[in-house]
Order: sequence, then C-alpha cells, then structure tokens
Amino acid sequence: MRRPTRAQVVAALPDWLVQKVPRDHREPDEAFARRRRVVAGVTAAGAGLLGVSLSTRPASWQFYAATASVAATWLAGGLASGPLHLGHVIGPDETLRRPVLTPVLLGVGAFGTFYACALVAREIPVLDDAISSVLAYAHQGDTTLVALTTLANGAAEEVFFRGALYAAIGEQHPVALSTAAYALATVPTRNPALVLAASVMGVLFGAQRRASGGIQAPVLTHLTWSVLMLRYLPPLFRKQEFPPQP
Repeated sequence: MRRPTRAQVVAALPDWLVQKVPRDHREPDEAFARRRRVVAGVTAAGAGLLGVSLSTRPASWQFYAATASVAATWLAGGLASGPLHLGHVIGPDETLRRPVLTPVLLGVGAFGTFYACALVAREIPVLDDAISSVLAYAHQGDTTLVALTTLANGAAEEVFFRGALYAAIGEQHPVALSTAAYALATVPTRNPALVLAASVMGVLFGAQRRASGGIQAPVLTHLTWSVLMLRYLPPLFRKQEFPPQP
C-alpha cells in the first residue's frame, strides 16, 4: 500500500487548520533581530526554571514559587519581544473572525486522544512512572493553586512559544522549529512524558498559529486541554508518595 504524499495529507486536514488568513505581520530588521535576542535569552531562562520547578516537592511553597516564576518568565518574555497578535480564521461567509468555539472543541478532542493513550501508557512502566511523578503535584497539591498554576503556565507558554518564538523564527519551517524548541524546553524536567506531550501538542498549537496568524486559537486549545487533563487524568495513575519534609 502506497504511503500518502504530503499534499494528500494536507488536503485531508480541515481548512481552518491549514488555510492561512490574509495578514501582514512583517517587522523591520532591527525589531526582528531584537525579538530573536529576547527569545534566545528567555528560552534558556524559562527552560532552566521549568527543570527546577519539577524538582521541588509537591504542595511545597517552593513548587508554587517556581511554577509562578516559569509562567512569569514566559509571559514577560513574550510581551517584551515585540508585538503579538490574536489572529483570525476565515468564517463560512468568507469573513475574518476571532477563533473561539473551534479551538475549544479541538482541545476537547486532543484530551480524548491523550486519555486513550494514557490507558495504554499506564501499562508501560517507564511511562507510568513518568506520568505518575508529574501527577503527584495534582494528587498532593492544593486543588485551586494547582489549577491556577496549570492555567497560568498554559497561557504563558502560548504567548511565548506561539507568539514571540514563532515570530522570531521567520518564514522557514516555523511550525517544526517552534515545536522543537517547545519540546527541548521541557528536557530539563527529565520527564519523557512531558517531552512527548510537548512534541505532539506543539505541532497542533503551531499549526493553529500558522493558520490563524495569532495566539488566541492555541491559547484556548491549550487551556481546554489542560483543564480536562488535570481533572480526569490523575485518577488513572497511582499516587506517588514523597517522604515528609523534615
């Protein structure tokens, strides 16, 4: 059986995910170079802080402080890099509109796929350990604080990775390169499940950024997916207990 060509795969995708809206987000060379410098520094700083945050003890003040610092770093870096855009999609009547319902539904669909994969992953010791170690922060942390931390980091990641970093890449392979940077930023966590999730979702978020020209669609999808993952994934995995603090 012959493998489908790239053109056939693209043709099979929904229009809103591949059809670019008309836009002009170009900026002067000096502003573009400045954006790249800001992005490079913030990427290194944010990745380091992310690694630190997941080396802290669940429910500790160090964890909440570290994760708040990660979100603040991504958000500040994204805003400091230069102009960001919310983006549009082409409606049924060929007019431009802000993406709302479709990104939310896409987040629900992405969660359903991950939930099905989680049922398999919990039977694989390496992945079960990796996912359980992350979900320990949900099991043992304050529900409200964990939810706020999750939402803040999800939104801030989109502001930076699909906003600032995507724009700093330019026109050559921005989806692939922004996804690679997104996945590499999770490597300091030393958690294969997080790296894998970032790799998969990074492609989806990047495709939304490319099609809409802005960050609103990936933000809404990311937040929807994160809320559902936080609500329904922890019961699937064992609770990982940590020794009491001295």
